[in-house]
Amino acid sequence: MRASYLFTSESVSEGHPDKVSDQISDAILDAFIEKDVKLGIADDSLVNTRLGCETLCTTNKIVIAGEGRGQLFRTIHGQSVVDRELITQIARDVVKDIGYDQNGFSYHGADVEVLLHGQSPDIAMGVDAKKKKSGEEEGAGDQGMMFGYACTESEVYQKGSYMPAPIYFAHKILKVLSEKRRNGQLADLQPDAKSQVTVKYVNGKPVGCTKVVVSTQHNERSRNNKKYSPGLIKEMISTAVESALPKGWMPAKSSDFLVNPTGNFVVGGPDGDCGLTGRKIIVDTYGGYAPHGGGAFSGKDPTKVDRSAAYAARYLAKNVVAAGLADRCTIQVAYAIGVADPMSLLVDTHGTGKVDEKKLEKILPELFRLTPTNIRRTLKLNRPIYRRTAAYGHFGRSPEKDGGFSWEKTDLADALKGAV
Repeated sequence: MRASYLFTSESVSEGHPDKVSDQISDAILDAFIEKDVKLGIADDSLVNTRLGCETLCTTNKIVIAGEGRGQLFRTIHGQSVVDRELITQIARDVVKDIGYDQNGFSYHGADVEVLLHGQSPDIAMGVDAKKKKSGEEEGAGDQGMMFGYACTESEVYQKGSYMPAPIYFAHKILKVLSEKRRNGQLADLQPDAKSQVTVKYVNGKPVGCTKVVVSTQHNERSRNNKKYSPGLIKEMISTAVESALPKGWMPAKSSDFLVNPTGNFVVGGPDGDCGLTGRKIIVDTYGGYAPHGGGAFSGKDPTKVDRSAAYAARYLAKNVVAAGLADRCTIQVAYAIGVADPMSLLVDTHGTGKVDEKKLEKILPELFRLTPTNIRRTLKLNRPIYRRTAAYGHFGRSPEKDGGFSWEKTDLADALKGAV
């Protein structure tokens, strides 16, 4: 790889139309799992919920569709019917929490249509646990390939993130703006926003930003009735944006910091653009710095390897790097629907490895079986932890006490070093 280059990644806020959809889908998944937990039918060895939930958001309209099974379904005349009132309320609560109460899209005014139906028995048959000599094993919920990635380049700026710098700082800019919008410091901002960060690399290391782009929705007029212009919005947010970057990283030229480059951004969110679940998969992962298998995460229960195996691949890649066995690591796994064990495993340390990659390909599945059952049990994915993943990336976050972001732990690093 070239030693000196520019690389750009983007992020979107929790109010971006696609992220509104992702959060609704994952909040519904959390509700299914939470019901299982309360009834005692979801633990590390058992899974009841199956869900593939898709959400569409547009002007004062939310459509929720997909298939599943679980305690929020009931059988009426032989048909599996979901609790539509509860699903509708979940969607409204998410929209309210994000902050949408506009004429074109509001938590109380939007019409919510629920089209969830029961899971196909043909899919369930291939996924449900089957008796094998090794015990109960679930088959993969679908075919496909998943990637995990980790690197050391951002460690000097944020210990433990193991993420590429461009996507890490693109997320951070929007998180800072969101916090200030919510606490009233930037109260004239609205929920919809995007960021784009171009990072300069010298000798393989990130040294600063050459361009920063922020597009953020805002009120038409300020509290003292002054009409906003892009220049005023830029002036309003520049200190917050700079605070999200390492010292000296903010572009020196004003022309290299672009804010709302098309002009005012008053109409936004689902009223300005239709949102769909699963349309921001590069934002969800590594900002284009690493490969992506193509499968989205949000709205999918942990038997679906699009999600769980991508988490597992990140977990393994991060532990390889945390163990000091490489500065960069990409891991690919591939599955067939209904089959527990992966079809293939690839480890690529991009010339930075301290140990033969073939050796890692042998050791990793011995330390961590890559079956859907073991991934779910070891990473404790049978928990209502998913809505929080649906904005600002699924990776590079801190593990949480209730099991959220468990795939970000580095607790396998010592075992890896010992095995090597």
